Amino acid sequence: MNRKILTLTLLLAVVPGVAMSASVYKWTDENGVTHFGDRQPTGSKAERVNVRSGTSTDASGNRQSPQERLQSMQEQQADEAEQRQETAVEEARRKQREANCVTARSNLDVIDRNARIRVEENGEQRYLSPEEIAEKRAEFERIAEENCGPAEQ
Repeated sequence: MNRKILTLTLLLAVVPGVAMSASVYKWTDENGVTHFGDRQPTGSKAERVNVRSGTSTDASGNRQSPQERLQSMQEQQADEAEQRQETAVEEARRKQREANCVTARSNLDVIDRNARIRVEENGEQRYLSPEEIAEKRAEFERIAEENCGPAEQ
């Protein structure tokens, strides 16, 4: 009986230590979500987390110095700023294309509804000839085709 209690006590003392010595990995996916797991993920960089102290190291066991961490943070911030800048430029281009599309379609609508088109040149007003109207229609159709379709890459 004494031997069973001693064995049980020893077993209960050892089991938590064995469970706590298991490796826990921490990684961040492409969406910026942090994950924890007992297996190192394939295809992404993971850090091994010391469960007892709460500190982490690279899975390879290398620790970064504060200067290296600062430099990597600055590089990451520069990359994010560059991506935001590219996104802003793309947004401006998209808005400009939409405005060009609306204007070209509006001009085509005016040409289609009116038999005579009046323009002002050098302070004088005159009517466009049928040939000039055809030229303007072709120009506005080209602009609408360029700007109203899917964006070119």
